[in-house]
Amino acid sequence: MHRRLKTIIVDDESLARKLLLVTLAKMPELEIIAECQNGKEALAKATELTPDLMFLDIQMPGLNGIEVATSLQADIMPMIVFTTAYDKYAIEAFKLYAVDYLLKPIEEDMLQQSVERAMQRFTSEEDALRKPNITSAVHHLLTPQDQSKLSVASFSKLAIKDGKEIDMVDFEQIEWIDAAGDLMCVHSDGKTYLMRETMKNLMEQLNPKVFQRIHRSTIVNLSKIEKIVPHIKGEYFVFLTCGEKLKVSRSYKDIIKHWLASS
Repeated sequence: MHRRLKTIIVDDESLARKLLLVTLAKMPELEIIAECQNGKEALAKATELTPDLMFLDIQMPGLNGIEVATSLQADIMPMIVFTTAYDKYAIEAFKLYAVDYLLKPIEEDMLQQSVERAMQRFTSEEDALRKPNITSAVHHLLTPQDQSKLSVASFSKLAIKDGKEIDMVDFEQIEWIDAAGDLMCVHSDGKTYLMRETMKNLMEQLNPKVFQRIHRSTIVNLSKIEKIVPHIKGEYFVFLTCGEKLKVSRSYKDIIKHWLASS
C-alpha cells in the first residue's frame, strides 16, 4: 500500500485556503503538511518539507504560481495542481508538467480527480523504483542479460537534437540531468542541453553503473560526486565536482548507501 502524499496548499486568499483544506483533508490519499499565503512562503516550505504535491494558486502578489513553479529546484519539485480563476495560464502550466489545472470555484469531484491523477503518477514512479536493478546496479556487476539490454548505452555519446542540428555529448562529461516540465536538462562540462525525452527513456540510454536517479526528477553521474552530507530524515545532499549541490530524496537514499558501500 502506497503512503499518503505530503501536500502543501498555497493561496493568498484565506477563504480559498480554508475551502481547499476542508475538502482535501477528507481525502485519505493526502497528508496536509503546510498552508502558505504567498509564493515566498511556498518556496521556503517546499525546500524545508519536500512535499509530494502542491495545490498552487496562480494569481498572487509578489511571486505568482507560475514563477513559484519555475523557481523550485528540480530536485525538490513536487507534483503541482494549479488553481486559478483564469484560464489564460493553462498552456504555461502544462509546459511545467502540471498534474492538473483547476478553475475556481473548484468542485469537490474535480479535486478528487486531480488527486487520483497525482496518485497514479506517484505510484508509477514508486513502482519503477522498486525494480531490483535500480537499487542493485550501483554495487553489483551487471549480468550478461542486463548488459544485452544496455546496447544503446554502449555508445560513448548521447545524441541531443537542437533544431536541425544534433549535439553529440560525451557520456563521461555529463554531470547531472534534471527534468524541467517535459524537457530534460543535460548538464555537461559547464553547458546545459535541452532534450525532449522522458526520464524513463533517457535512463535506458545511460549506463546504470555510472548514472543513477537520486530524486524523481534528477539523475546524477556517480563519478562526479565529490562529497556527500547527511540531511534530515534519511535524506542526503551530494556535492558535485562542478560545484552543484543536489538533494537525494528519501525514496532514493539506498542508491547512495549502496554506492558508498561499494566505493
